[in-house]
Amino acid sequence: MTPADHKAVGELMGAYFEGLHQADSTMLREIFHPQLAYVCATEGDELYLDLETYMTRVDGREPPAKRGDPREEETLEIAFASNRLAHVSARMTMMGRDFHDLLTLVRHGTEWRIVAKVFSYAPRKD
Repeated sequence: MTPADHKAVGELMGAYFEGLHQADSTMLREIFHPQLAYVCATEGDELYLDLETYMTRVDGREPPAKRGDPREEETLEIAFASNRLAHVSARMTMMGRDFHDLLTLVRHGTEWRIVAKVFSYAPRKD
């Protein structure tokens, strides 16, 4: 893939982490595909949502930034399968949990968008 693709996905991930930290559904809507599949794969808490249901949940939560939670996040891997398909592995901590996200990105027009967010979490061990 081109350097521009790598840069675009890196910027998308920055917006992803910031949007989650701020619980900003407006920002997150800019990076999620309208047909988003949101899947929690944590045993005992399996969950399957669409974009609108997920954004309602985001709007209803207290932003980690407002609670004073520190930002702890990392993009672990970015892999391009084609000029229209990419995969990102990321980890972050928020709301007392350690999350591991597997994100599938597709081109939506000229932009990269997250079409699938599949994740699991474990309670944070402090």
